[in-house]
Amino acid sequence: MKLVSAKPMLEKARKEGYAVGQFNINNLEWTKAILTAAQEQQSPVILGVSEGAGKYMTGFKTVVNMVEGMLDTLNITVPVALHLDHGSFEGAKQCIEAGFSSVMFDGSHYPIEENIAKTKEIVAIANEKGISVEAEVGSIGGEEDGVTGTGEVADPEECRMIASLGVSMLAAGIGNIHGQYPENWQGLNMEVLKEIGETTNNIPLVLHGGTGIPNAMVTEAISYGVSKINVNTECQLVFAAATRAYIESGQDKVGKGFDPRKLLKPGYDAIIKVVKEKMDLFGSTEKA
Repeated sequence: MKLVSAKPMLEKARKEGYAVGQFNINNLEWTKAILTAAQEQQSPVILGVSEGAGKYMTGFKTVVNMVEGMLDTLNITVPVALHLDHGSFEGAKQCIEAGFSSVMFDGSHYPIEENIAKTKEIVAIANEKGISVEAEVGSIGGEEDGVTGTGEVADPEECRMIASLGVSMLAAGIGNIHGQYPENWQGLNMEVLKEIGETTNNIPLVLHGGTGIPNAMVTEAISYGVSKINVNTECQLVFAAATRAYIESGQDKVGKGFDPRKLLKPGYDAIIKVVKEKMDLFGSTEKA
């Protein structure tokens, strides 16, 4: 199976009323766990890569080669998109050149006119190679890999303007936050989400900050056109907790328990469990 554009899988999800999960990868274990879960669930999946994670894994081309190698050796048959998450203008162009099948250009911190101009250029470049493009209006709250947003609520008219540029999907701030949600979080602004869905010609909408949003709220957001939901923090949390438990229980001191393949296995298993649960919640299981 080759990497595919996210556009067909998201248009199908939008039409049929479910969402595809984007699960960010940080290393080999993350990638293998998410692909394994997707294959077992028979779910389409989007592998998200931030620019920081790409640099950590020694470059975008290395990431492409690793993922393509796994698709082959793990006999992955479900649709898989490799997607740049919160990409800069230059980062998006680099990922297109490296072989990513989908990119996000996050121009939400620019004035709307500049966001439009830069998004149009990325769309033109991506269209030549059949690569899907995600754009953003209204920054997402919190901080992810150096990208900080204040949690603005997007202007539906600006969303309409960006959606009309030929992007494949649109991320709109509706009170969502990267990372863990504070106790005083007010929840997603469903009224604005509904209005955005009605004014953007049924374009698949993207919900960033998927960790910590109540299940009922997730389901409601999907009903208003959210077709892609990003999950990263939750996988990091369960990976860290499982690794900590392994070490604190002394298993790393038993036999060759210090072997990184054994040391990282509990975290790997924890990620598989979370990804499967999210795919069931999002409704993408058996949709490959």
